[in-house]
Amino acid sequence: MVHDPLDPKGLIFEAYRIDGITWGECRSIFLDWALSLPDGADARPSIDALIERYGADNDDHPMTAVLREGQQAALRPKRRGGWRSKDRPAQA
Repeated sequence: MVHDPLDPKGLIFEAYRIDGITWGECRSIFLDWALSLPDGADARPSIDALIERYGADNDDHPMTAVLREGQQAALRPKRRGGWRSKDRPAQA
């Protein structure tokens, strides 16, 4: 298998080849793929490219649905965490 920078482990490619794969299994594969991204990497361009590569010919495949969900989640702004996001009691 040729090294694919969008899918280095071949997880997404293989998911599309598995007959009868479920949405839950695709979601688990997607999570493994996402955790394999380099630290701080923006997943959106990769997800967009994977949808373009596989989604057009496999619109009803569960992995296409999972990729689209991931695409939408990547567009949502992230909440700022830590102590600054917590409500603090008023100081007297």
